[in-house]
Amino acid sequence: MKSTQPRLFGFFALSLLMLAPAAVAQTKAEKANKKDAPFSVTRYQPSIDAFLAADKTNPPPKNAILFIGSSIFRQWTTVAEQMAPLPVFNRAFGGSRTPELLHYADTIVVPYAPKVIVYYCGSNDINAEATPAEIAGNVRKFVERVHAALPKTRIIYVSIIRAPQKETAWDQVDAVNRLIRDYCAKDPRLSFVDVNPAVFGPDGKARLELYREDKLHYHPPAYVGFTAIIKPALTKVWDAVK
Repeated sequence: MKSTQPRLFGFFALSLLMLAPAAVAQTKAEKANKKDAPFSVTRYQPSIDAFLAADKTNPPPKNAILFIGSSIFRQWTTVAEQMAPLPVFNRAFGGSRTPELLHYADTIVVPYAPKVIVYYCGSNDINAEATPAEIAGNVRKFVERVHAALPKTRIIYVSIIRAPQKETAWDQVDAVNRLIRDYCAKDPRLSFVDVNPAVFGPDGKARLELYREDKLHYHPPAYVGFTAIIKPALTKVWDAVK
């Protein structure tokens, strides 16, 4: 009888090789947003270049609705379908932080002349231990940059999510959300939408079945919940500006 050990070893080795790229990518993403990790606002330039190249052959509509932000939006690959018939397109990139969205505002925001911007960013800033005041300040600068060129554009800020991965920093998440909610309340062109109810149960606990293994990113059902919250608010804003 032949031993099955070599066969089993080969199977497990192949499994490890298949899992390695995803594990490495996750590790790199986590390290890139640590406080002491090297940081440059141009680290995702290849993603921006890809957007610009795509725009040459298949430009998004002008005067439409732009979703922009970090990986929570980048991984929302069905957003256009779920927001239909609203004219939505997505330019979220990487594990971006608020300084990066500010840096690229003149490249992948203003040229599209969106009537509405839906913005999700700040989560990675918290992982990098930026203060709530710093994060809110960058959001304010982004708004000011956009409104200097597009004064009528409406901006919807989607709350940072209290993901289980950030449980030890939920007070920071809450502080950022509070600062930005108060800021939005002062300008009729701004709105604040809290999506946290979509990922918490009636018992007040995080719905872990919605999360991937990193307890930060989401399975598709979570985006159904986000749609249920964001779409009505976005429709109301769109109806007022279209």
